[in-house]
Amino acid sequence: MPETLSFCVPAEADGERLDKWLSGQESLAMTRSALQVRMEHGDVTVNGKKVPKNYRQKAGDQVLVQLPEPEPLELQPENIPLDIVYEDDDLLVVNKPKGMVVHPAPGHATGTLVHALLYHCGDRLSSINGIIRPGIVHRIDRFTSGLLMVAKNDMAHQSLSAQIAAHSFTREYQAVAMGHFREAEGTISAPIGRHPVDRKKMCVTEKNSKPATTHYTVIAEYPRATHLQLRLETGRTHQIRVHMKHLGFPLIGDYLYNPDMEYIKRQALHSWRLSFPHPITGKNMC
Repeated sequence: MPETLSFCVPAEADGERLDKWLSGQESLAMTRSALQVRMEHGDVTVNGKKVPKNYRQKAGDQVLVQLPEPEPLELQPENIPLDIVYEDDDLLVVNKPKGMVVHPAPGHATGTLVHALLYHCGDRLSSINGIIRPGIVHRIDRFTSGLLMVAKNDMAHQSLSAQIAAHSFTREYQAVAMGHFREAEGTISAPIGRHPVDRKKMCVTEKNSKPATTHYTVIAEYPRATHLQLRLETGRTHQIRVHMKHLGFPLIGDYLYNPDMEYIKRQALHSWRLSFPHPITGKNMC
């Protein structure tokens, strides 16, 4: 049976296009274009009725999204060592090394974290994010190291995704940025979208963007740089890297957003702590 996810439109999203709002729901993990296809097929209903692709939702709308049947998995497991810091029947937390891609993408058909997870877990991974991203609840960039959550079943995946959306799943990073901050701590709230010219980049923009919020605290200062602790409220692509660049403090080693740097061959960014209620038992995990 195809799985169905249920949503209730909050007051603050009244009048927004349904496809845009749904694409921002991390428990769904679908693009606007994919959602539009589902809407055309009648797999997205509002208050029990099919709606057009340009439907503007109303507060209190009850939205049901029928997910496509999981496709047979064709990726081949690979015996790649994993640094697993926690594991039980429902989830695992892996310490991803720098340079490892999380899931297959153009130019990275093998050697990804997903290939390693398939070898370690077999078919004990959630299927919500499809055949390319089994078990993947959230991502970190290829040259960012650190902790990454993996769901072993769909119930755990849905719970963890809902926690991320509700900001009860805490992701904390450490980074080293160029320059010195005037304030010891602060918050950056600036929407992030695709760069209008360089499609590999993201940028702070009001056009076709999503809200993004990052909290930072200064840990230590060095002659030309600052050691930071950062906490994400949202999980946009390249969020910390883009927000730091926007403030004028690009990360050391971030060649994409500051190509003149020649200190290290990776961005100085590490996912160092995850805090969350266990998706099944409710126990506080850190």
